[in-house]
Parts: sequence; structure tokens; C-alpha cells
Amino acid sequence: MKIAMGSDHAGFPLKSELVDYLRSQGHDVVDLGTDSADRVVDYPDFAEAVARKVASQDVERGIVVCGSGVGASIAANKVPGIYAALCHDTYSAHQGVEHDNMNIICLGSRVIGSALAQEIADAFLNAKFESDQERFVRRYNKVRAIEQAGMKP
Repeated sequence: MKIAMGSDHAGFPLKSELVDYLRSQGHDVVDLGTDSADRVVDYPDFAEAVARKVASQDVERGIVVCGSGVGASIAANKVPGIYAALCHDTYSAHQGVEHDNMNIICLGSRVIGSALAQEIADAFLNAKFESDQERFVRRYNKVRAIEQAGMKP
């Protein structure tokens, strides 16, 4: 799967480990930065970059890492067509895709470690939206309608 990844300085070490792990699993990972934990940068820049790659369908999914994962989630969700959520457990990571068509997960590097982050990423990337389930499609369409209404002046 082709995946976009990004992080701020706080998330850089965990993102780097995940990039290596996901590539070892055969995924095509597009690393959108940052490239160091030593220079303070702002999470919205990297969350937006990942979100725009996903929204444009240049990649299939995205992963953003910041200190808590909260800010990255808020920023990524501002891009139309993005359904990002903070996930610190495997259930939310797969259920968010299966029931809600989530396309980006956000992780907090100050909250979880690399082993759990790998398990969460696997659960997220192996899940598929259950488009054959009418209730999930109905709910997804309602969320899309809210998004579209919010874009009107």
C-alpha cells in the first residue's frame, strides 16, 4: 500500500521507526518530513501535507505523528475528504476504517511506544471499509454531508 507519513519534531523518532517498519513490510512509504527531532517545527504543516496527499489520492492512506496526536488529528481533518482520528489502540485503528472510512491515523509519540505503534499501523492498513453494510455507508454519507455543508459560505 502507498502511505504518506509526516511528523513534527516530537513525533520524528517514532515516525522514523514506523517508516522503516512499514517499508520492511512491503509498503511504499512517502515520508513528508520532518527530518530531525533537533529543530522545532509545527505539526499543522506536516498534518496538512499528509492530508493533501491522501485527499488527492496520490496515496491510499496516511499516518501523522506528533507529541500527543491530538493536534495532528485536528489539523488533518480541516482538509476536505479527510477522515483522521487519534488511535492509540488496535481496535480503534481497524474499526475506524471498517465503520467510518477513516483514511488517516494520528499517533502520539509521547503516549505510545514503537511496538504498539507498529501493531496500530498494521491494524489500520489491513482494514477495509465495510461498504456492503448499509448502516456504515449511511453514516459515512451523513458525515460527508456535514463536511460539504461546512464548506459553503
